[in-house]
Amino acid sequence: MLTSLANEFAHEAPVSIEILIVRLLGAALFCGLIGLERESTNNAAGLRTNMIIGLAACVFTLVGLQIIHEFGNRPDTVQIDPMRLIEAVTAGIAFLAAGVVFQMRGDVKGLTTGASMWLSGAIGLCVGLGMWLVAVMATATGLLILWLLRKAQVASGLKDER
Repeated sequence: MLTSLANEFAHEAPVSIEILIVRLLGAALFCGLIGLERESTNNAAGLRTNMIIGLAACVFTLVGLQIIHEFGNRPDTVQIDPMRLIEAVTAGIAFLAAGVVFQMRGDVKGLTTGASMWLSGAIGLCVGLGMWLVAVMATATGLLILWLLRKAQVASGLKDER
């Protein structure tokens, strides 16, 4: 029984446990920054939601890497298409984001919040793949867009689309 348990935790992984931990925490941190910005403006999808979205996207990516690592080189297995992982993550996040978009008296609300959720998913995918520069730049650019452009809208008297 102990041998079975030891074998269960002894899988050769495409990334070390240290890298796995850093990627999971990194996804939660970067997406938490996006969520913190959304929460500071009292939007439906704030800190926790964006952190969970980014973390989940990172986990799905790491699972995909593990599947490719374990089964990708075997000629007797089904072909593995990594793009399906990205499609599944984006479709799932789009479903969640659609839930925060609503129409009220002819105005559509929640589009920016939904888009920020989608961005958190993309950041989680990047971190899961170890694409740190892309994740950092996407986080910084997203925060710049959300914060700076809101300030510009307020200053110019334009309607905030949230």
